[in-house]
Amino acid sequence: MNFDQAPLLVIWETTQACDLSCVHCRASAMPERNPGELTTGDALRLLDQIQRFGTSPLMVFTGGDPLKRLDLFPLLRRSAELGLRTNVSPSATPLLTNEAVRRFQECGVARMAISLDGPDAASHDEFRGVPGTFDRAMAALEEARRIGLETQIQTTVTRRNMHRLPEIAERVAEVGGKMWSLFFLIVTGRAMCADDLTAEEYEQVFDTLYRVSKTMPFDVKTTEGMHYRRFVAQRIKEEHAKREDNQKVMWRTAGVSDGKGFVFVSHTGEIYPSGFLPVSAGNVRTDNLVSVYRNSSLFLLLRDMDMREGKCGLCEYHNICGGSRARAFAVTGNYLAEDPRCSYQPAGV
Repeated sequence: MNFDQAPLLVIWETTQACDLSCVHCRASAMPERNPGELTTGDALRLLDQIQRFGTSPLMVFTGGDPLKRLDLFPLLRRSAELGLRTNVSPSATPLLTNEAVRRFQECGVARMAISLDGPDAASHDEFRGVPGTFDRAMAALEEARRIGLETQIQTTVTRRNMHRLPEIAERVAEVGGKMWSLFFLIVTGRAMCADDLTAEEYEQVFDTLYRVSKTMPFDVKTTEGMHYRRFVAQRIKEEHAKREDNQKVMWRTAGVSDGKGFVFVSHTGEIYPSGFLPVSAGNVRTDNLVSVYRNSSLFLLLRDMDMREGKCGLCEYHNICGGSRARAFAVTGNYLAEDPRCSYQPAGV
């Protein structure tokens, strides 16, 4: 895809309302909905705009908890009718019933994403802040498997769970997940600095993911861990190996980063390069999403790899990686700075 013209992923934060109290929550979610959220009419117009990208990017309904919106199912149906490959990422609360899972499929949802941050109830529920969350998540995944709805498992990687990732991978295989999507912590919202990995710990986690990807039946994808692509490229080179089939997702998303192949629309309509980089380029209530993505100075700057600073600007892997702009911003206040959690030293440094 030409990421100058269209994103691979469009994420819509349908609401920030959620009944969980996750320790890492980017949105610092609260139980009640914000009266300033996009209305149903706003949301329908947003979906029409996304369809005008022309390449049918992956459309993800996230939150908060999307199930807190009473109009969620009609909006999911409309998204699918427009030809968008539609995913939904609900929270594992009492709202996530077997009936809700079945309705996702009836509306044309292609895949349901469920978070799993520990391999058992004790570890996951501590992370999510509400007892019973693990059991609800597993029940929803089993129902999806029963009816044939594709699923992916999402894990936020922190110091709390980095050493239990192989166990979580076993859970992903048990429930038949098609993808394991790992989110690497950005210190924003409720996330704490003490949970953030060091650059060296990132490399340890990457090694774990690489080994998992070679043995497990699901795809492995990272968010805000762009340098995993560099790690894999190095390993392939060292091993004189081919790009194995189970790495196809990583190569398909090569080069995707904040604002490049990725756009995030907040619950109030703000257009961000990602949910972790809260720098707005416009608002869908007053601006055209397609025009903002293609032409705004912020998105153009983020897609210009020559504007990367520090070692990210000199790195020979910048075309497949480019570093996390959100992490650079969270740590330094400069979204063009080098990724502060990458230990790799480019040949030119």
